[in-house]
Amino acid sequence: MRILRAIFPHPLLALGLFTAWLWLSGPVTSGSVTQGVLIGLIVPHVMRRLEPDRSNIGNPLAVLKLAGYVGVDVIRSNYAVCRIILAGHPERVSGFLHVPLEMRNRYGLAVLAIILTSTPGTLWVQYDRMTGQLLLHVLDLVDEEQWIHLIKNRYESLLLEIFP
Repeated sequence: MRILRAIFPHPLLALGLFTAWLWLSGPVTSGSVTQGVLIGLIVPHVMRRLEPDRSNIGNPLAVLKLAGYVGVDVIRSNYAVCRIILAGHPERVSGFLHVPLEMRNRYGLAVLAIILTSTPGTLWVQYDRMTGQLLLHVLDLVDEEQWIHLIKNRYESLLLEIFP
């Protein structure tokens, strides 16, 4: 098993690269198969050097809870942004706010960035690693404290459970 792992450190990546190469290179020839095999063997070894630290999931149930929250929030936000755009509410004010984050885990921060940026009406602008401050742009910024409370209690608290 160790010998196989030494040759194929990432077997699914090797298979995927080989398949993609054959699929994208046009007609299957002996040359394209050889190139696909070489790519499938060499690239996973390069990836081994780039392999990031492993992150353990602290609470798998928190992942499900977070996914549910995100799903509901994305749907709710799509509806709200659509209403703002179509109805043309002039009293709506967009703006920036600073959110103080306790989380320092880079995987947790990456997931939070994906959540906030994929939710319509919000955009992760900047994160200051030294102070833990997140700069967020919100399309409908009515109450800054409400947004900070939402991000810290709905997302960050679960992410702290997931990425301890």
